Amino acid sequence: MRPICVLIVFAALAATGRAWAQVEDPPARAPCSVLSGHPCHPSFCSVFHGGPCFPEFLPPLGEDLRLTIVSTDDGEPAAKPIGDADKAAEEPTLGTIREMFTALRACWVPPAKDEARHGMEYTVRFALKRDGEMIAPPRVTYASHDAPAAVRDAYRDAVNAALARCTPLHFGKGMGGAIAGRPIAIRFVDNRTIDDGKTLQ
Repeated sequence: MRPICVLIVFAALAATGRAWAQVEDPPARAPCSVLSGHPCHPSFCSVFHGGPCFPEFLPPLGEDLRLTIVSTDDGEPAAKPIGDADKAAEEPTLGTIREMFTALRACWVPPAKDEARHGMEYTVRFALKRDGEMIAPPRVTYASHDAPAAVRDAYRDAVNAALARCTPLHFGKGMGGAIAGRPIAIRFVDNRTIDDGKTLQ
């Protein structure tokens, strides 16, 4: 009689183990939802999670690369066109994101003050190829809503001219692959002192 009881106990433990295994080993890549009726993998790991976790996605790489360029009276660059020979001679090899941002800042020449507007904000988004060329023309994602169309057009032309001066960027070894296809968002802010009487209305 005792061997039979032992076998029954072992069978019960085995069945319980199989049930727990089904709970602890959910279907591969099953999404978690309040409407799902089956176990799922948690989509994130946390220090507050008491057990093992199964990340569904790789950690993000920071999404867009974001840069803000502020135009001021002290830092206003000289609007001097750069020829192809001068550009090739002065073009540095960019090995970091910081160096790329510095190069983009150096290319920016804000619109002339008689076409500009104090406090104007203008944001574009684009991506680069491995060789430093733009994949497509930049897309405007924001422009100050109260700015007249003529002012927005002036900043659009200035942004396009700056990107034309900068590209193709000369990336160092490995940098081109890291940047290629990654969205870059540049926000231009004009904080220069502008005579209201000369600002386009």
